[in-house]
Amino acid sequence: MQNLYKIAFLLFVGFSAQAQEILTLEDAVKISLENNYDIKIAKNNLKIDETNNNLGTAGMLPSVTANFTNNNSLIDTKQTQAGGTVRELDGAKNMNLSYGVGLDWTIFDGMSMFSRREQLKVLEEQGKSELQSAILTKISDVYLTYFDLAQQQQMMASIDTAIVISNQRVETAKNRFTIGKASKLEVLNAQVDLNTDLSLLLKQKELYRITKIRMNELLVRDVQTDFKVNQEITLEQNLDFNELKTTAEKQNPQLQAQILTKKVADLNLKQVKGNRYPTVRLTSGYNFTRSEASLGFVTQSSGQGFVYGVSASMPIFNGFTQNRNEKVAKYQVENASFLLEQQKLSLTTQLATLFASYQTNLELVKVEEKNLEIAKQNLDITLAKFKIGTITTIEFRTAQQNFVEASVRYSNAQYVTKLSEINLKELAGTLKLN
Repeated sequence: MQNLYKIAFLLFVGFSAQAQEILTLEDAVKISLENNYDIKIAKNNLKIDETNNNLGTAGMLPSVTANFTNNNSLIDTKQTQAGGTVRELDGAKNMNLSYGVGLDWTIFDGMSMFSRREQLKVLEEQGKSELQSAILTKISDVYLTYFDLAQQQQMMASIDTAIVISNQRVETAKNRFTIGKASKLEVLNAQVDLNTDLSLLLKQKELYRITKIRMNELLVRDVQTDFKVNQEITLEQNLDFNELKTTAEKQNPQLQAQILTKKVADLNLKQVKGNRYPTVRLTSGYNFTRSEASLGFVTQSSGQGFVYGVSASMPIFNGFTQNRNEKVAKYQVENASFLLEQQKLSLTTQLATLFASYQTNLELVKVEEKNLEIAKQNLDITLAKFKIGTITTIEFRTAQQNFVEASVRYSNAQYVTKLSEINLKELAGTLKLN
């Protein structure tokens, strides 16, 4: 058992003494925003939406095409003319050549092109909202993981304090046993309690390493990169529910995305209704033609010039497809409205629930802070009494465990309160570095 103590203690000393990078919260967020794959994908999706948002994609610009055709034939030909003369030629060669430039432009399609143009703008705004949502999500993940590590470092420090005290207890018990003032049983009990503390530390160190791996994953870097975080957890004491609610209605990415989805549905209905109106197209071009024939009245001809025209079409009956499409589009608009109202209600519910937890946790932090102060005073007094032999080992161990548990509860209360604060700011769309 003593060997176990020596090995664990050396591991802890080595763990604490290593020169480690101090990763600040600002640097963690910056690295994550630069490297995270979800954010890179969201940025590229926004670039796609920006690229698609133009007059051409909306169908408002003409299309210009170049064309070239060259048809040739070799045919055994026999012609009987009106006067009865018969003309024959084996392998008569015929050639038709044409090339030029043509323009096709839809100048009216029931205003659908203008609806598509607005829809492309909305889709670009959706891309911005999705990017903002991805950024907020990653900042939130980094915040939560960072403060989880801070909490765990505080817990390891508390356990380390308990180990130091347990080690003193073992040495005191050995000294008392040597001079005949304590039994071997007291020494063994002290060693068992020390090993219990060391076991707790090893388990906490394992969880700490796993959480650091998760942080390195969020930062998109080598998962074995070693670092430490600042242990202090600063809490914001004055969040206001009404202010958070007002801000969330303007900035919450999920709510904004749903508002834009409703706009897309409205514009889609306009496009569908536009199919009831006529479509007018202009066509024009400049063409060159040339033809040759070995047999016939005209053996060769050529021409060039400008061609133009206008066409219009209007649906009259298409098997009630138009009515069906409009009904479907109206239902989609109605569903989008329902989803928007549902999102608003869900957002308000989440804010109210988290704010209630936030207020309770703030009070809990104050209670646990006072409790920790009392537990520390109790441990100091108990330790002093134990050294002069006026209390039992059980009383001393109880005071020691009470101190560790109070330390853990205080750290956990701080972390849970910070978690509520972060989630509230994420919902409000205001989560950023101060």
